[in-house]
Amino acid sequence: MITISAFKWVPEFAQGQVRDLRARWALEEAGLPYKSRLLELGDQDKPDYRALQPFGQVPILEENDLVLFESGAIVLHVGERSAALLPKDASARARAMQWLVAALNSIEPFVMNVALIDLFYANEEWAKLRRPGAVEFVQKRLSALSKSLGDKPYLDGDRFTAGDLMMTTVLLAGAPGFEPGNVGRIRGAQRTIRRKLAPARVIATAAAP
Repeated sequence: MITISAFKWVPEFAQGQVRDLRARWALEEAGLPYKSRLLELGDQDKPDYRALQPFGQVPILEENDLVLFESGAIVLHVGERSAALLPKDASARARAMQWLVAALNSIEPFVMNVALIDLFYANEEWAKLRRPGAVEFVQKRLSALSKSLGDKPYLDGDRFTAGDLMMTTVLLAGAPGFEPGNVGRIRGAQRTIRRKLAPARVIATAAAP
């Protein structure tokens, strides 16, 4: 059976947003059974775990002799086994992978930049100077994403894919109190995706203390 690693406890601000959510949501969408390997504080730094995940992060996927880390790689691997995440049509499949990579490369680094400033450095003078520019850049990226989404229910049209899953989890990690006015359409779309398609038990488990 597939095993996914996750932290047994995370701070309140991170509950429901740790990246193991991506892997477990993908497995739920694909209908593949799995179990969780819950890490105590410090387990991620032990040699046996670092041998599997050199950076000490979650998640890792273990199945027989296969070990994978990085949530994007795991979601793509799961998607290879389910048309619910990666369509069988070659063009649609490529577009789903395109949006997954866009979420990780074109959106997440800049959303997380603002989130890290607000969560850990809000009172630092350099952060006060850096934040306006960081927010402005995120607004531009999310405005472009909103324009591309348009009136479509999902990023590639009428069907949910791994790209929507990844983009949703990236947007869920937005900075506290950070709500640019021009991304309300995207926020609404990702909440709809999460409510309708993310199984409740995955969200509940990810958010549990």
